Amino acid sequence: MRSADSIRGQRGFSLIEMMIATAIFLLLCGAAFTLLSLAQQRYQTESQVLNSFQEGRFGMDEIVRDVNGSGFPPKNLFSFASGPPPENYYASTPVAWAPGYPNAPCQIGTCTTPGDFDLIIERDVDPWRHDGVEWTRYQLAGNILSRSQTYKVAGADPDATTAPAFVPYVQNVMNNDPTLSLSGADLTQFRANFPNMFPGGNPVPVFSYTCFTPFGPQACTAAGSYNSPEYITDVEITLIVMAPTKDAQSGIPRLTELHGRGHSLNPVQ
Repeated sequence: MRSADSIRGQRGFSLIEMMIATAIFLLLCGAAFTLLSLAQQRYQTESQVLNSFQEGRFGMDEIVRDVNGSGFPPKNLFSFASGPPPENYYASTPVAWAPGYPNAPCQIGTCTTPGDFDLIIERDVDPWRHDGVEWTRYQLAGNILSRSQTYKVAGADPDATTAPAFVPYVQNVMNNDPTLSLSGADLTQFRANFPNMFPGGNPVPVFSYTCFTPFGPQACTAAGSYNSPEYITDVEITLIVMAPTKDAQSGIPRLTELHGRGHSLNPVQ
């Protein structure tokens, strides 16, 4: 049997030592959970940023493809032995307009469409299943870029025909005006961190146009008598897309500016 002196020599932890050990353990757990929470916030932010920018890039690529295919098929592609084809089976022009389509082209800048934030493209979406030309329209309203796609209707107004078919396409597009979704300190912070994104504090056009002239391609606003939708050959697209959440560390809105350019292969019919 152990002696009393041997038993007394086996000492455990004191209450103070246990309290100190517990406090250290809690501090380490708190630090670990704080780092984990920051990592999760960072991951969520980056995921949302990536999703927003991928959505913007997808939308940009789709617009460029639509512009590249605009104006097809032209009227001269058909044989007129049995009479001309119905108007809705050929593209009268790469870009449709309002008002006055198709016989009275307006001046770009005075048309309802095309404009800085509104574009109607005329083309055969599926040439292998030729069942009529379609009007594909993109319009920025607020901070949502919407898309509409309808069959071309002979003699109809493209604006009125496509307007009821809009569906949201790219969200958080900031070209119109950042005040639409930001205010107060957020707007001040936005302008401080992105001073060159909105020159002069003005909206940034989604669509800018180049027109065909006998003197070569020119910006449509400088093309004089050729400043009309029927002469559009190129469309430059700019999308400023903002992520739905701010940066987890800095609290600054996250956004990117995307650029693309579409060229019509059938510019003048």
